[in-house]
Amino acid sequence: MIALGLEGSANKLGVGVILHPPKAGAAQILANIRHTFVSPPGEGFLPKDTAKHHRTWVVRLIRQALLEAGVTIDDVDCICYTKGPGMGAPLQSVAVSARILSLLWNKELVGVNHCVGHIEMGREITGAQNPVVLYVSGGNTQVIAYASQRYRIFGEALDIAVGNCLDRFARTLNISNDPAPGYNIEQMAKKGKHLLDLPYTVKGMDCSFSGILASIDILAARLEKYAAGWKDEITGEVVTPEDLCFSLQETVFAMLVEITERAMAHVGSSQVLIVGGVGCNERLQEMMGLMAEDRGGSVYATDERFCIDNGIMIAHAGLLAYRTGFTTPLEDSTCTQRYRTDEVPVKWRE
Repeated sequence: MIALGLEGSANKLGVGVILHPPKAGAAQILANIRHTFVSPPGEGFLPKDTAKHHRTWVVRLIRQALLEAGVTIDDVDCICYTKGPGMGAPLQSVAVSARILSLLWNKELVGVNHCVGHIEMGREITGAQNPVVLYVSGGNTQVIAYASQRYRIFGEALDIAVGNCLDRFARTLNISNDPAPGYNIEQMAKKGKHLLDLPYTVKGMDCSFSGILASIDILAARLEKYAAGWKDEITGEVVTPEDLCFSLQETVFAMLVEITERAMAHVGSSQVLIVGGVGCNERLQEMMGLMAEDRGGSVYATDERFCIDNGIMIAHAGLLAYRTGFTTPLEDSTCTQRYRTDEVPVKWRE
């Protein structure tokens, strides 16, 4: 079976083509193409501008994906699209595109939960069997484990997602959004030396990032005020923008490691799978690896081809559901900004 997947829940437009062999075996990635809407430094991406970007690029990306995959329209069994969660206008652009293809090609539609797409793609690529999942991106922060055909949320962000926290601080420092603000913060953090005191907000299995962002924004304003730099009251060292990035990363990642370890202890798992755009961060992977090693466990993660939003994860998760008999009728092919991970029946797993 072959599926075409369309992803466009945020500023990445992805188109993927995947093949599931007739018998049990690894999925074959035939095409995985992505184009990103990049806003100017110091600015976020507005829904209307992002949606316009998706409408502009979707046809050429679909054509390119089919050409790269070496398949025809007749070879495709279903059209999979991101139903949610995500930004309203970009989601609508992709949903409309999927409907048009379904009608034009007479193919079944499959609406896919964005979060489940990340999880299933991560499991497929890494081979992780039954891990605790840390899903971290610009719009979501969740600690997840599987039970009874559902992905259960054990902990999550109470306010903004960790990726949103990093992205917004990049705007504070006027850091470039190309290729991604979080990536550029990561590179600056590698040059930081001094760990500044920031709020550490873990409440049971949940985290809060808005207070940390407010605190480090204050420090950034102080840095801008004193051109010659200012000294940390505790260490006496001169503070740099790189120190701020380093301190923010170390603090928020430590919080994520803590709640992930608690989930591992609760479910008795020795595996951690990190998915989502922030999951590309090498420092997060390193910190999680140290924790897992202490527990005799292991960490699984993917590179930017699969961590960052992409169409192949939607095609893969959609085809898994399609093989169980699930389809989305045209009249129900809507999208929603709020679509929780634990709302999805995972009938393709025991």
